[in-house]
Amino acid sequence: MLDVRGVRAGYGNINVLWDVDLHFPSGKLTTIIGPNGAGKTTLLRAIMGQVPLTHGEVLLDGARLDGTRTWRMHDHGIALIPEGRMIFRDMSVAENLLLGAYSVRTQPDISRRVDQAFAMFPRLAERRTQPAGALSGGEAQMLAMARGLMADPKLLLIDEPSLGLAPIVVQEIFTLLARLKAEGRTIVLVEQNTQRAVQVADQVYLMQGGRVVMAQAAADVDLDALHDRYFAR
Repeated sequence: MLDVRGVRAGYGNINVLWDVDLHFPSGKLTTIIGPNGAGKTTLLRAIMGQVPLTHGEVLLDGARLDGTRTWRMHDHGIALIPEGRMIFRDMSVAENLLLGAYSVRTQPDISRRVDQAFAMFPRLAERRTQPAGALSGGEAQMLAMARGLMADPKLLLIDEPSLGLAPIVVQEIFTLLARLKAEGRTIVLVEQNTQRAVQVADQVYLMQGGRVVMAQAAADVDLDALHDRYFAR
């Protein structure tokens, strides 16, 4: 479905990604793990057009995606759930959801999509008129997830969804990821909780220093060996 080929990208004169090659198959959950500074978030931003490529290409179903403006990614069925939630704190929960469905192709279906979001996240339904800034960290993450799903994307990029959350909320997040995977969604998950990430994934990539240093089917991953490479032991 999505192919990243020989990608280099960074910020100004600072290059972060070095000749990155990745394949994200349709209907599968692929997880990208690695320490801070490995280039995971930069990779997602490069796919989304937020960071320009200096080399390589990104292909969606064989067609060039790189060069597409970020705000046009919805037209290609791609949504990013960013690290840190990035919700609009002064807007209500319901208004945040509506922003996730701004693209033209979802307009006729907005009411049904809002109902689906509230059915998936009942706590958000209870707080639909409240400012998003009043939500707990776990509720804010649920709102970010629900907003990302509002456009019914065929490819969902999720950046560090468990970051800073209590264990019980982390369990809820990964239960949701398993559910979305079972529905046949194509998901790219960036995550530092290696055990959880491997458990839910089909394919695992390990990044270090802006490079992919390991690619393996999740079922074949030895967590001890993975942690040795993760921590460069």
